[in-house]
Amino acid sequence: MRPPSVDALARDLADVGLPHPLLVDAARAAIAAGDPPSARERAERLRLDLLRPVVNATGVLLHTNLGRAPLAHSQQATYSNLELDLASGKRGSRNRNAAALLARAAGAEAALVVNNGAAAVLLVLAALARDKRVVVSRGELVEIGGGFRVPDVMAQSGARLVEIGTTNRTHRRDYERALTDDVALVLKVHQSNYRIVGFTASVAVPELTTLGPPVVVDLGSGLLDAATPWLADGPPGWLAGEPAVRQTLEAGAALVTFSGDKLLGGPQAGVIAGRADLVEACARHPLARALRPGALVLAALQETSLAYLRRDGDAIPFWRMATVPVEDLRRRAEALGAGEVVDTVAIAGAGSLPGLDIPSAGIAVDGDVTGALRAHDPPVIARTRDNRTVLDLRTVEPADDPIVAKAITQCT
Repeated sequence: MRPPSVDALARDLADVGLPHPLLVDAARAAIAAGDPPSARERAERLRLDLLRPVVNATGVLLHTNLGRAPLAHSQQATYSNLELDLASGKRGSRNRNAAALLARAAGAEAALVVNNGAAAVLLVLAALARDKRVVVSRGELVEIGGGFRVPDVMAQSGARLVEIGTTNRTHRRDYERALTDDVALVLKVHQSNYRIVGFTASVAVPELTTLGPPVVVDLGSGLLDAATPWLADGPPGWLAGEPAVRQTLEAGAALVTFSGDKLLGGPQAGVIAGRADLVEACARHPLARALRPGALVLAALQETSLAYLRRDGDAIPFWRMATVPVEDLRRRAEALGAGEVVDTVAIAGAGSLPGLDIPSAGIAVDGDVTGALRAHDPPVIARTRDNRTVLDLRTVEPADDPIVAKAITQCT
């Protein structure tokens, strides 16, 4: 039997809602596989692979697979004064807006924004320590998701790694023995996605600053201020012990690097904050242009920074979700009228606050229906526990509760 023409088969898929060239791709692949009827399934898979909104009912506030911090930002199709000084009419710098606001909120002399946290570390090392030695504790040579390893980033920067101490214990004397004339920096890396407990020792930032070389601290998760002045009730208990940008700089760190889309609650970005001369050296390095973010990221980061300066935690979705009282979540779960109301445990995610739980609540239904929930429109992402599907409401916006109720009703 002669197979259908590619064009005819593609026209039959028009209701899938994809542009015709993509439907042609699906039709051509199905015919090449000797299975023309599979063209619709292939087209549907293409459609599902496109970026789209989902409802996060996993209880993971900063879910890397779901884009980390939830963020709302929109603007008209318009130009902006991205690199224009409106007062003088001359060329300006894209570092003066979001970066300057973040520096003000964190108590830093200056700041620079790049496209992610790894880029921030790379730029600092390339600008300040190329062909020189950088001292790091073995207990801080971390690897995070996606294979990002501190030693690999250091190698790409041209800096030379000097490992000191042991996996679980590093002392001041270890740093002192490593100090030579060609040591450019002491790097301290937050163990963002794991914890070492038991027989451990490390050297705090204030003591490191007395060694001589500038101390750079990669905080990763990006808590701006341990006092959380943007929260009316102060810092929640589960945040205890998390190092913060403002306090780390006050302790004497020369620079701090951190991500924009973790505990900061903004868009994907990397931030370098601290001494103005060192930030400027990073900004002048050729890599800075290759690593700079675009106008949309800077606009979203500016909105986030202004919310911090207004002390308006409710304007930052991550903090609004993270601090909802459990009693409110239980009431919402009961109002759904679907599934059993259960107490759950949420987490920050994205390598932030490892091992720390956030009390939460949601609903549970028997069996594993996560696949059916993902197929719902819009998709609802849940998790399983003890052969039950659990939907944690801490990561669900109240406006999306009807979507969750409808999805559960249709899938069970």
